[in-house]
Formats: sequence, structure tokens, C-alpha cells
Amino acid sequence: MINVEHRSILDRYKNMVPVPVGKLAQELGIQVNLALLSPNISGLIEPNSETPSGFHIRVNRYEIPERQRFTIAHEIAHFLLHRDYIKNGIVDNVMYRSGLSSKRETEANRLAAEIVMPRAALDEALENLGGKKDDASAMQLAKIFRVSLPAMKVRLGIA
Repeated sequence: MINVEHRSILDRYKNMVPVPVGKLAQELGIQVNLALLSPNISGLIEPNSETPSGFHIRVNRYEIPERQRFTIAHEIAHFLLHRDYIKNGIVDNVMYRSGLSSKRETEANRLAAEIVMPRAALDEALENLGGKKDDASAMQLAKIFRVSLPAMKVRLGIA
């Protein structure tokens, strides 16, 4: 369950397209850094006593920007939903699997998708493109929301 303060912060970002995930993390008190990570690691969130939230996110600098944005959103989701499980850090590999249960990873992926592709903003953008859920609209929406085409297709339910 997301606390009221954090929900209020999320709500302020849901009409921004593309959602500035770095600024969102900053407002939540989470520091985000690009890092030299193993090629199979997309990102991680770990405790850091020097940040306001007590956590920071490291994102693989060699992944494409769209993937980095989703990774940041995914790690923010872990912070919001699973903070008590972070302890020594949560490392997410390129398939977005960590040591957490698949249920918690699914929860993080769902919230990450809502963060970078907020439903109301996505529905409005889709309507502006004619309302048809197809490959062409998915490609345009992926560019607008700065996400990968596969992520957009999943969000639209056409994957």
C-alpha cells in the first residue's frame, strides 16, 4: 500500500508526458545515478543513509534511455511497495527479476508501467491518434511516452 504522501506525489506526475522519472525519484527523496553495471543488470535500489529517503537507485548506463526510464520507474515501485524487503538492496536483472517473489516483481512492473504510461494520459493520447490499438499507434505512443515499443504493446494489451 502506498502511503498518502507518496500517492500525492505520484498523482502530480500522472498528467506529465513523458513522465520525468528522475524528478519523480528526486521528489520522493531517492537519488538516481547512471552506473557501470554488469550487462545482465538493469538497475538496483539499495539503502543509502545520505539520501532523504534512505535509498538510492543505480541504473545501467549502457541500456537505451527508454529501458533506463522503465528501470527507474520499476525501482521507484519497489521503494513505494516493498521498502521493507529492500534491506541489502534489490538487484533487478534484464528480465526484471530479483530475489523477490514473482508476485512482488509483478507488482513492481505494474506500478512502473502506470508511472511511465499513466492510464488517463495514455487513453487521451490514444484517442488523439484515432483510438485504434494497433502497431502504428503503439509505435507513436512509445515515442510520445519515451518507452520501448514492447512495453507500450503490453500496456495497450496488443503484445
